[in-house]
Amino acid sequence: MSLHFVVPCLFGLEGLAAEELRRMELPEVAAENGRVCFSGDENALARANLRLRTGERVLLELGRFEARSFDALFEQTRALPWERWIPKNAAFPVTGHSLNSKLFSVPDCQKIIKKAVVERLKARYHLSWFEESAETVQIRFSIMKDQVTLCLDTSGEGLHKRGYRPAANAAPLRETLAAAMVNLARYRGRDEFVDPFCGSGTIPIEAALIARNIAPGKNRHFAAMDWRSLDQRVWAQEKELAAGLEYHGDYRILGTDLDPKAVAIARANAERAGVADIVRFEVADARDFDRQTERGVIVTNPPYGERIGEKAEAEDLYRAFGEAWRKSENWALYLLSSHTEFERCFGREADKKRKLYNGMIKCDLFMYYK
Repeated sequence: MSLHFVVPCLFGLEGLAAEELRRMELPEVAAENGRVCFSGDENALARANLRLRTGERVLLELGRFEARSFDALFEQTRALPWERWIPKNAAFPVTGHSLNSKLFSVPDCQKIIKKAVVERLKARYHLSWFEESAETVQIRFSIMKDQVTLCLDTSGEGLHKRGYRPAANAAPLRETLAAAMVNLARYRGRDEFVDPFCGSGTIPIEAALIARNIAPGKNRHFAAMDWRSLDQRVWAQEKELAAGLEYHGDYRILGTDLDPKAVAIARANAERAGVADIVRFEVADARDFDRQTERGVIVTNPPYGERIGEKAEAEDLYRAFGEAWRKSENWALYLLSSHTEFERCFGREADKKRKLYNGMIKCDLFMYYK
């Protein structure tokens, strides 16, 4: 039985997520605005959750239709086969969003969808009341320009929650965005890799997971692991398949930061991620960067200076790091910043730029080649 899936993404990462899914040999991959769609079986559900680095979650799509009235929303929701996935005593909360649509009230949409699912399950299970005491099957809806998409959330917590970062310093970078930056730098483990503003270590850790081809979700729990409606053998099968794809080699991955507390957190995170043996973290000032290499890549996310009073400090930091980088040799640079005057402060226009979002902050990935 072919299932249909939706993977929401941070804006700007749709192409990368689609490329990942194609490499997993999943069919009918199509990138859309803010999401990627694909098809597959129950193994595809587990595979995407375990191995996807740049998507936010894996949603099982039950239906798409147009709805300009609550009656249309109710009837078309009730027509879908909810009983295939929701057992009679499972909890099924409803959440979602609506943009540029006649049905703009999210609470009202939640109530209508919930009522429609209840009516469908009443008829199928011959029950008048639902206990909702067993596993949770989260219903997610999206209404965009009157087009409704109804899904079940197979992931639970977002896929950026890898499980290695329970503690982080201020303004952490989401793991999915860090992995995207590493992928955009085309790092695969052969070059020397450095993040001179490593903070809690997210970028070097994601680089290590990519270098070794370790499935980012191998050590975490997913919501669908609790579903009685899913053949649970798929998780063991896909974990075994992913483990067989891992690499073992000699890698040179370094993260540095001026803050000793951040470096200590980064080391603990690398330990939890299982990559402490191939990632080093040191206390160092990025303004003094002078590492020698035959071929290396810097991927980094320095402070943006978003808060009042910090902008001038960030500009001084960009200026000093720019001077240090220009003196170095053989280091390509991929740097994420929201600062509108970054290139002027850094002292050179980027060879290429790509718009990305760090949460709600609009940024550019500035790419410099040597």
